Amino acid sequence: MMEETSLKRRREDEKSIQSNEPKTTSLQKEVGLLSGICIIVGTIIGSGIFISPKSVLANTESVGPCLIIWAACGILATLGALCFAELGTMITKSGGEYPYLMEAFGPIPAYLFSWTSLIVMKPSSFAIICLSFSEYVCAAFYSGCKPPGVVVKLLAAAAILLITTVNAMSVRLGSYVQNVFTAAKLVIVAIIIISGLVFLAQGKTKNFQNSFEGAQTSVGAISLAFYNGLWAYDGWNQLNYITEELRNPYRNLPMAIVIGIPLVTVCYILVNISYFTVMTPTELLQSQAVAVTFGDRVLYPASWVVPLFVAFSTIGAANGTCFTAGRLIYVAGREGHMLKVLSYISVKRLTPAPALIFYGIIATIYIIPGDINSLVNYFSFAAWLFYGMTILGLIVMRFTRKDLERPIKVPIFIPVFVILISLLLVLAPIITKPAWEYLYCVLFILSGLIFYFLFVHYKFEWAQRISRPVTKHLQMLMEVVPPEKDPE
Repeated sequence: MMEETSLKRRREDEKSIQSNEPKTTSLQKEVGLLSGICIIVGTIIGSGIFISPKSVLANTESVGPCLIIWAACGILATLGALCFAELGTMITKSGGEYPYLMEAFGPIPAYLFSWTSLIVMKPSSFAIICLSFSEYVCAAFYSGCKPPGVVVKLLAAAAILLITTVNAMSVRLGSYVQNVFTAAKLVIVAIIIISGLVFLAQGKTKNFQNSFEGAQTSVGAISLAFYNGLWAYDGWNQLNYITEELRNPYRNLPMAIVIGIPLVTVCYILVNISYFTVMTPTELLQSQAVAVTFGDRVLYPASWVVPLFVAFSTIGAANGTCFTAGRLIYVAGREGHMLKVLSYISVKRLTPAPALIFYGIIATIYIIPGDINSLVNYFSFAAWLFYGMTILGLIVMRFTRKDLERPIKVPIFIPVFVILISLLLVLAPIITKPAWEYLYCVLFILSGLIFYFLFVHYKFEWAQRISRPVTKHLQMLMEVVPPEKDPE
């Protein structure tokens, strides 16, 4: 067998290399506490807080409730992440929700999650982040006019290729890139916050007077405001996708969550306060790119700093997304829910290179139509459906898997509260603004059952005859082998 031959050669080679080289072909624990915090902060803070915080304001219609929503979303994200911390230290496998759903409910919900995430949610989000980066970079070379769509798409594809290559080459290199871009985005956040606080100290408080006047108090409006705010916080669970590569996960996973998400929450609130010091609510709603408008008014003639650092922010978020999503594909392949080759490890790099390459290819395909924001919006409610199911699994396993060690155990009211909120977030957009697209989304999720029973459950021989030679040739091409041992 090709797999056995590759492993034998690998073991023979190890005898002649330095003793400090890894001795197993498996994912290495390269991510420490600082890198974990940077992955959380770097993935959450993307382009949203700089470009479109007006979505929350549009639903609340006043400054006071808008700021409260941003704070409440941060608290909800922290509570959800603490639930995931219990899951991550109880089941120390990479892949985020996938292994937790597998353990709690079995293979079908886990497969439907991986199907929905791998085919639509994660690669399309990756594509949109890279398109945002490309538009900001191209704008500098097409002053006063809109950049050609082909140029924007080609640069976005180049960004996907570069990020995928970096993460396939080295876990450590991917972590370093994430650290650098996280530092860069925190610099621009600090510039915006400090500038706003200076204006606030100078008495620019007019926009905060009567801040609750005209506020929307309907359940639908508040729900949609939460929905948009939580979209900006998306990424709070990203560290659970790389648990196997986290040093001392029992300590570093909860520590990174407790430090990272509150840090993002404080930054988001202070950034919004800074926006309101220089813009009225009406002006903010009319702005196409809020951070750029802020920079033009406050930092001129150095306002070019804002789009530059927003580009850094978006590329950092794209790197964090690629770094974590590749592990979901890897774990799904290891469980037999995707092509087996997707679970293989690079012999030289010790990274899940096939999974990352697959992820990059799918994301590049999504760049072709270009305008897929509406698609992701309709699928975002599916994300909260799976969040709710995963945390429900936490409660279920309190009774069905009492034997599992739980280094972290959150009070039971926290997962119950998060489940109720996730249920509200799933139903709110459907009830408030019914659309056929939500039905199409549900049908797409359920269509995964067809592939599950055809290729996973029954494993028809004709499919195996096709996949075996493909797997062998891909092994030789990419120099990858199965992991020598599954994590315990």
